[in-house]
Amino acid sequence: MSMNSADFPLVWMNLAQQPGHDHEQDFSEFESNLQREEPFVLLTDTVPAEDHEHSAEEKKRTALWMKQHKQALRKLVLAMIVVEPNAAKRMGFKPFAVVFAKFWGYPLLLAGSREQAETMARDLLARNGQG
Repeated sequence: MSMNSADFPLVWMNLAQQPGHDHEQDFSEFESNLQREEPFVLLTDTVPAEDHEHSAEEKKRTALWMKQHKQALRKLVLAMIVVEPNAAKRMGFKPFAVVFAKFWGYPLLLAGSREQAETMARDLLARNGQG
C-alpha cells in the first residue's frame, strides 16, 4: 500500500502488492498523515488480489501498529472510500466493510467512480468542518 498525499486531505492509496514491497515505508507514510493532526479521507481504486494473503508477521505488525495509533485513526481518518465501478462487486464489499470498520475504527465506503469518491470525500470533510 503506497500513499499519495499530494491532495491532502484526500489521500489516494494503492493497495496492489508488489514483490519486495517495503511495508515499513507504508506505515511511515500513514504516520506522517496522522501527524498533521487534521482529518483526512483515504481513497483507493485498487484492491489487493483476491489470492493475496498477508504473512503472519505482516498481520501481527499491522495489528500492533493499528493498536498504537487507534485514537488518531478514529479521530482523523474519516473514511476509506473504495472505487469499484461494478455494482455487484460493490455489494460484495458490504459484509467486509463491517469487519473493516470494527478493526480500523473508520468506515469503508464504496463509490462507482473516482469522481463520486472525491465528491463523497469532500462531503465528509465539509461535514467535519474541513471543507
